[in-house]
Amino acid sequence: MITIISGTNRPASNTLKVAKYYQKQLAEKGLETELLDLKDLPENFIGQDLYGKRSAAFEKIHELITKTTKFLFIIPEYHGSYPGVLKTFIDACAFPESFYDKKACLVGISSGKYGNIRGVEHFNGVCAYLHLNVMPLRLHIPDIKTELDENGNFFKVDTLKFTNQQMDKFIKY
Repeated sequence: MITIISGTNRPASNTLKVAKYYQKQLAEKGLETELLDLKDLPENFIGQDLYGKRSAAFEKIHELITKTTKFLFIIPEYHGSYPGVLKTFIDACAFPESFYDKKACLVGISSGKYGNIRGVEHFNGVCAYLHLNVMPLRLHIPDIKTELDENGNFFKVDTLKFTNQQMDKFIKY
């Protein structure tokens, strides 16, 4: 089972557009995926679910994570790293069963010119601690506002080439 995680809880984010793009493209390649948008985390998530008092809403999300064998994380840049909500989400999941010895693919995006290189590396460190095996090919997509068309699709030749290559490798990974 593959789950795509849109790594922010920002409404109407470019991160979600990229996650949906990957989901659509993977479906065209014959893969069924689940999409987890972190804006769908329960409102009282930090006060309740983070330290073990599971809400029914988070329990459904946690079941999805536990069943997942491969994750595709779309990670936006927040202040030179990745969003705190993504780290808090990881912290709320049970260890080790949520991520241990599973596989992950990482895509960094940013409105700046480096495609969240630093944030993806920071997140890679968390993955290593969790024994979440990260596929070596990580993408960094800069200036995301110029990369997506009005329908949320990539259209630049290089971006199409590299996202397609990453998806093909992820399918085999």
